[in-house]
Amino acid sequence: MSTTPDQPGAETPIDVVAVGNALVDFVVTREDAEVEAAGVAKGSMNLIDEPTADRLQREFVTGNVTATSGGSAANTVVGVANLGGTAALIANVADDPVGRLFTDDLRAAGVIFEPRPASEGPGSGRCVVFVHPDAERTMSTFLGAASNLGPADVDRALVARGKVTYLEGYLWDLPDAKAALTEAARDARAAGGKVALSLSDSFAVERHKESFLELVEKEIDLLFANESEILLLFGVDSFDKAAAAAADLDLVAALTRGAQGSVVVAGSETIAVPAVPVEKVVDTTGAGDLYAAGFLYGFTHGEDLERCARLGAVAAGEVIGHFGARPQASLRDLATAALGPLRD
Repeated sequence: MSTTPDQPGAETPIDVVAVGNALVDFVVTREDAEVEAAGVAKGSMNLIDEPTADRLQREFVTGNVTATSGGSAANTVVGVANLGGTAALIANVADDPVGRLFTDDLRAAGVIFEPRPASEGPGSGRCVVFVHPDAERTMSTFLGAASNLGPADVDRALVARGKVTYLEGYLWDLPDAKAALTEAARDARAAGGKVALSLSDSFAVERHKESFLELVEKEIDLLFANESEILLLFGVDSFDKAAAAAADLDLVAALTRGAQGSVVVAGSETIAVPAVPVEKVVDTTGAGDLYAAGFLYGFTHGEDLERCARLGAVAAGEVIGHFGARPQASLRDLATAALGPLRD
């Protein structure tokens, strides 16, 4: 078994402390018709029960399948660590092979992760990720033990050490997890840290628009969203209107637009940054997660907002060039080659 990465001293700040789902991703390539026949909407993130997860695994998880620790926030903190930052994750797993795979994989990536594996209840969370011929991805997720995350699981001392506490919007579907995110945000702000939120998924925004808006207005310093998510959040019909709405809030909004790059909005300041050219887009899984990783690394190391966005573009560009949501090359080396030396 791998060991936990060397942790900074108890008083040493950690760049990013994330609260999210602990999932193992099984990434498979399938035609649109196959996914539709399985009863799954293309491009969505679907919450499924354990029998459905077992069925999808039997039918689709065969042959050459990529299996890695996943979850949106987990992908982000792995990216931060890959860039040379310090990162930790708060999430729940069960005491089972999937949970041990997740734990070992995350620690091997350099992330601080000290779970209390559950010996009873549902198994560890897992997600079947369908990658379509056009590189779009569809996710069917059994949350399992990850769904049991609650306020008691939030390590307040760890959160207090975070320069940024990063919240995964997917957790907003679960009342106890929602309470855990809210408590983590308040603890982070009380300790003088910043709070970041990823809206995660347009379907999640549709379900929780009003409570997301309340959280964003009261607790969030840094917001990550793609174009469809930010339009839904503000109930507008154009990106310009959504950017204007974000500008009225007391936060930094990092808004991704796929091949059009990203736009950062901070009050009266608006910064557009192009996407990094990619020879072939293979799989968009994790693109937003890795963009957040690059941005957060820059943000926690004193970079200006434009350079933060450029770091995000480099990280996202790497991950969409291959299958899976984890970098297969050194993001630090890629960023240094593209942008010059990074701040430590």
